[in-house]
Amino acid sequence: MGRPRQKAPRRSFGAIRKLPSGRYQARYPGTDGILRPAPETYETKKDAGVFLAQMQADQSRGDWLDPTAGEVLFSEYAKRWIDERGIAPTTEELYRRLLRLHLGPTFGHQYVNVISPAKVRTWRAERLEATGKTQVAKAYRLLKAIMGTAVDDDLIRRNPCRIRGAGKEEADERPVASVEQVFAVAEAIGIRWRLMVLLGAFASMRPEELAELRRKDIASDGSAIRIRRAAPELNVGRRVIGDPKSRAGKREIAIPEFMRRDLLRHLDWFAEAGAEGLVFVGERGAKLRGTTFGRKWRKARDQVGLPEGFRFYDLRHTGNTIAADTGAKMKDLMVRAGHSSERAQLIYQHSTRKHQRKLAGDIDADVRRQWAEAEAEAAEHAGSGGAIIHPFVPRVRDATGDPVTQEA
Repeated sequence: MGRPRQKAPRRSFGAIRKLPSGRYQARYPGTDGILRPAPETYETKKDAGVFLAQMQADQSRGDWLDPTAGEVLFSEYAKRWIDERGIAPTTEELYRRLLRLHLGPTFGHQYVNVISPAKVRTWRAERLEATGKTQVAKAYRLLKAIMGTAVDDDLIRRNPCRIRGAGKEEADERPVASVEQVFAVAEAIGIRWRLMVLLGAFASMRPEELAELRRKDIASDGSAIRIRRAAPELNVGRRVIGDPKSRAGKREIAIPEFMRRDLLRHLDWFAEAGAEGLVFVGERGAKLRGTTFGRKWRKARDQVGLPEGFRFYDLRHTGNTIAADTGAKMKDLMVRAGHSSERAQLIYQHSTRKHQRKLAGDIDADVRRQWAEAEAEAAEHAGSGGAIIHPFVPRVRDATGDPVTQEA
C-alpha cells in the first residue's frame, strides 16, 4: 500500500481557486476583514500566490490601499476639496471656474482612482489646442493639488499629474509706462481719479487696496499710507472686504513728496467724511466699481496712446520697475510692493522705515528728473512760444467752478 496523499497546507493569507476557464482567482482580506478579489485572474496558481504575497507585504508595511476607497466621483471630491481649503473668495472663484470649464467636462464623471497619467496627458494636449497655455497651466496646477490630497487621503497610491513643467505659466512680459505717460493718463482720466493712477504707479498699490483705502489709513501730512485691508471685486461684481493678498500686504508705504499735494487735495475734495470714509468713491458717492472705472481707464489710456493691452494693474508693474531702478535693496522693494518670499526673508536685510522714506525720496527725485528731461525735450520741439503744463499741477476747477491756481 502506498502512503496516503497529504493535503496541501492551509493558506495563512487569502485564498486561491481555479475557475471553469482554467485560470486562477486570488482573494484576500483587507485590513477591515472584508474578502476582496484580485483585480485580474492569473494563468497559474503560482502567479496568484505571488499576488497574495504582495498584498500581505503591503499590509504589513502599512502601504495597502483599499481599492474601493477611490471610487468617488472627481466632481464631488474636487468640490469638497475647494470647500475645505478656506481660501480667499477670489481664489475660490478662480478654482470653481477652472473646475467648471476645464476639469469637470473631462474628469467630473470619473472615479478619482481611475484618473491615470495617460488620461492627464491626453486631457492637457486637448486643452492646449482649445484654449490658452496660461489657463491650462492654472487648471493643471489645480488638478495636481486635488490629486495630491487624494494621495494623502489614501484614495490613490500616486499622483497621476507627472508632466514636468506643465503647471508653469509663461505669461508675456507686462508693459511698462514712462513717467510722462503716467502723468498723461492721470490728466486724461480726470481729477477725481488722478490720485488713483498716481498711487497705482508711484506707490505700487493694488486695485483692491485702493478700493478699500480709508481716511484713517493716511498720515495727516500725506507722507505715508498704511495698507490694512483690501476689497477685491469678484466677476459677479461683488466686492469682498478682507485682508490683503498676503501677510506682507499689510504694510506702510512712504509717499514721494511730489504726490502729497494730490493726496491731501483729494481728501478735501472727494473722499468720504470721517475716519472710516472711503478715499475713492464714484461721482454720486457710490462705492468704486471695476466696470465703471474700467471704462474711464480704457478711454484715458487710449487717449494718451498707451497700448491697448495696458491694464490699470500694469501701473503697479511700472511703479515696481521705477523703484527698482533707484537701486533699492530687494527687501525694501518687497516691503513697498507687499510681496512675500520666505527665501528672500532669509537672504535680504530688514527694511526699516528709514529705508522706506529714502526709497520714496529716490522715487521722487527720479520722477522729477524724468519729467524735467521730458519738459526740456518738449520745449526744444515747441520753440520759445510753446507753453508747457507742469505735471504736478493738474488743470482743474474747484467745487464752485473757479480755476484752481497753484504754484508750479
